[in-house]
Amino acid sequence: MAASSSTSSSRRADNGLGGGGGQQQQQQTAGSRRRKGPGALATAYLVLYNVVMTAGWLVIAVGLVRAYIAKGSYHNLYYSIEKPLKFFQTGALLEILHCAIGIVPSSVVLTAFQVMSRVFLTWAVTHSVKEVQTEDSVLLFVVAWTVTEIIRYSFYTFSLLNHLPYLIKWARYTLFIVLYPMGVSGELLTIYAALPFVRQSGLYSISLPNKYNFSFDYYTFLILTMISYIPIFPQLYFHMLHQRRKVLSLTEEHKKSE
Repeated sequence: MAASSSTSSSRRADNGLGGGGGQQQQQQTAGSRRRKGPGALATAYLVLYNVVMTAGWLVIAVGLVRAYIAKGSYHNLYYSIEKPLKFFQTGALLEILHCAIGIVPSSVVLTAFQVMSRVFLTWAVTHSVKEVQTEDSVLLFVVAWTVTEIIRYSFYTFSLLNHLPYLIKWARYTLFIVLYPMGVSGELLTIYAALPFVRQSGLYSISLPNKYNFSFDYYTFLILTMISYIPIFPQLYFHMLHQRRKVLSLTEEHKKSE
């Protein structure tokens, strides 16, 4: 749901492109409202962070390709990239901190929501329900996330350096058309596959009576999470389509004016 533009509401809307992260507004180019950027030290840190994250997701991409070549099959590839996936997806939590301390001018709440949706799927679903790790749906969202994040962090890096290649900008605002639905589909199918195992095991559920007089049904929570995709996905997807037309049309106009 991650999901995954010039407004903070689309920060990780590319879930597929989910994303997401809390760095987009500071890195908008021509046509955006001018903002005071981070200082030199903060900029250097953000460049380093984005370079590391780009490299990390490239490691995941290479791991997937190597495992596929070695196995000759796309089944069960999750185990070949499980550790780096957990590490670098969890590393996105720093994007919330970037917003909180003000080096990235974005909503802390929105960024936290978008980052946590992927972290939730990584740890609370895929890691916690071992039975779903062999599902092809996991590979579906992992591939979508991987391509998305390589593009997204590359976009941020070059934008901070004020040398953004058109190809990366085009990919950032075009490939989400396929990657976003692909990622969302993989996430939903994975959560759905986890439901019977969660119900049988009572994973993360708290039943009454207990001294806190509190109950929680993780199975129901997962169902509600799936339902929440219904209003959120179309809104973010069409917003990204609007942003694509806006950003790429501005680039074309700029080229013509030169």
